[in-house]
Amino acid sequence: MSKIPGLPNINAEQLDMPDMDKLAQAGDMTHPPRILLLYGSLRERSFSRFLTYEAARILEHFGAEVKIFDPMELPMVGSVPETHPKVAELRALFLWSEGQVWCSPERHGAITSVMKNQIDWVPLEQGALRPSQGRTLALMQVCGGSQSFNVVNTMRLLGRWMRMFTIPNQSSVPMAYKEFDEEGRMRPSAYYDRVVDVMEELFKITLLMRGRTDYLTNRYSERNERALRRIDAQIAKL
Repeated sequence: MSKIPGLPNINAEQLDMPDMDKLAQAGDMTHPPRILLLYGSLRERSFSRFLTYEAARILEHFGAEVKIFDPMELPMVGSVPETHPKVAELRALFLWSEGQVWCSPERHGAITSVMKNQIDWVPLEQGALRPSQGRTLALMQVCGGSQSFNVVNTMRLLGRWMRMFTIPNQSSVPMAYKEFDEEGRMRPSAYYDRVVDVMEELFKITLLMRGRTDYLTNRYSERNERALRRIDAQIAKL
């Protein structure tokens, strides 16, 4: 294993030297940015669903191709085989997406079980694929009372754990029952303007990330681990 002066613990053969040229886009960029939206309520008059559809309209105006997953009839994680149609649909959408929007109500100061169940069904690894790694992510929540950030903070932690690039901006809509009309459309307000801000930022960051996520998520520790496994396998054959 090659050594670097002053850095004896690093395997020089597996260390990548970052370079601007390596950030050139790779792959097919002719299709519109693909954004998956998830919401965390099954209620008929669901404000998280209303907010999700409002965000989808904005993203479509920017030029994104959007898909919204309906969590109705998604079984609790572990209760059915992974081949269940709703589970397969959700996982396929994760792989399809380049960016995502998660929107959940706040219940008992935390994320809803409906929202968490969707996230829990998606593994960090699926064979040689990582369904969530490298995707951009925007976070929103709706509140029944005063404004809170408990849910977006929890989802930010989950997004990091899922190896997603979570944008800095976020939306929290307090007293959501006042912010939507009878048709489920969001009324003009500073909260609506913030939703536009978040979708605008998500779209911009997704454009920046497209065709670069493979390079940005290529980690030294993982390359080095694979190299060590290959060495161990070769030794075992001797």
